Amino acid sequence: MIYKGGTMTKLDKIKALAKTRGFFWPSCELYGNPAGLWNYGPLGTTLKNNIISQWRKMIVSKDNMLEIDGSQIMVEKVFQASGHLSSFQDPLVECLKCKSIHRADKLIEKSAKKLIPEALPSIEFDQLIEKYKVTCPKCKSQLSKTEMFNLMIASPVGPKRSESAYLRPETCQSIFTDFLQVFRSMRGKLPMGVAQVGKAFRNEISPRQALLRTREFTLAEAEIFFNPKTKFEKSLKTKIPLLLEGAQKIELLTADQILKKKIVTTKIEAYYLGLAIDYFLSLGFPIKNIRLREVGKDERAFYAKASWDLEINTSLGWIECAANNHRSDYDLTVHSKGSKKNLEVVDIDGKVLPNVWEISIGIDRVLYCLLDIAYTEDKVGDEDRVVLKISPTISSYKVAIFPLVKKDGLKEKAEEVFSELSECFPAFLDISGSIGKRYRRQDEIGTPFCVTIDHQTMEDKTVTLRERDSTDQKRIKLSELKNILWEKVM
Repeated sequence: MIYKGGTMTKLDKIKALAKTRGFFWPSCELYGNPAGLWNYGPLGTTLKNNIISQWRKMIVSKDNMLEIDGSQIMVEKVFQASGHLSSFQDPLVECLKCKSIHRADKLIEKSAKKLIPEALPSIEFDQLIEKYKVTCPKCKSQLSKTEMFNLMIASPVGPKRSESAYLRPETCQSIFTDFLQVFRSMRGKLPMGVAQVGKAFRNEISPRQALLRTREFTLAEAEIFFNPKTKFEKSLKTKIPLLLEGAQKIELLTADQILKKKIVTTKIEAYYLGLAIDYFLSLGFPIKNIRLREVGKDERAFYAKASWDLEINTSLGWIECAANNHRSDYDLTVHSKGSKKNLEVVDIDGKVLPNVWEISIGIDRVLYCLLDIAYTEDKVGDEDRVVLKISPTISSYKVAIFPLVKKDGLKEKAEEVFSELSECFPAFLDISGSIGKRYRRQDEIGTPFCVTIDHQTMEDKTVTLRERDSTDQKRIKLSELKNILWEKVM
């Protein structure tokens, strides 16, 4: 169906399609769906898992990283050492009239039409609010003075809730606290990549835009521990789209060119920027929709020596989907001090406290951006249709099988073909409705190929294979179907 409405934005249409077709919807809808919490339906869960599987293939396995699965609840001392309890905060303002609460930096950005750093002192936010005459977006009234609001979600543990603990706001802290254990148990050598995918939690002031800013989300993070004094050997030929600080135009450069121009200081930085780009290309994002934006000193995290945000261009503008940070030796230093344990390891030229390069990917944001770019409204003949042009590599279903009619043995033959194909690919069998309606349903959920079993199938053992984007159909031998699909979708 075409999701119509006089004021429907693309965001509205995607949310409507996602709910109707089983991708995602608000959590706890029976009880009023609190903001910032979302559930994935069957198709969304499969798509999300495919995005994660591609992360494992293109980053974890390709770079021989080690994957762990850390606890989502961590003791308070971890976050005291890391700086989260003192520094992990957003600027909050409250409307003096309607009492609605907002993020100061986002309100200022809307009025000033430029990016505002999150890490400014509260007094500077107040000055910017006055300068740009920022008022409450709901009732246009005056705003309160800015307060810094910590995003951590407390989760005390024990029968008397006496032990202070928090839900992790990112997955990387367990990688840092487990670094020495992983290094020893796996007989590690630097550089060593340790990866983790899992849930993280932040008490967002104003969750919004569906999956883009939520209170519970999935991160896929890779932390590469390395000795900055040791030569790095790996290389990539990937073209990397860079937007340098202060620049207006994206430059497409190889890792070698980035190093030669001294845009980055080490080969390891150039390599992992390229690896991040390779991953997003493998998901089907066009290179024209990807950029690595250099994050300036005023904007980047306090621990970052260098920082690049991988952003995707969508109908909502450029959306940050991955952070690439040179964290220096900050993390192992603070956890060494906090735990009073020496986290140094032996490398070629003696003991060293490794530096860290980080690739932190927001899986939910990636999924939403894929839907935004894939969502297309076009016509087949005189008929309107919605089609999700998702890469066959990650689509929820790879193929749908239809009998032309339910009689004359076609239904049974379709069931036989479905049984055979579903052993190799996620497949869907649809026997109800006209062929046209069945095609439209599969177009809406992004299924790249449909196979129709008709009377000719019973005579010469051929089927019709229909391609989603072009709607082209061709007759192929049933005996060749599995191999043809394998080449196209895997």
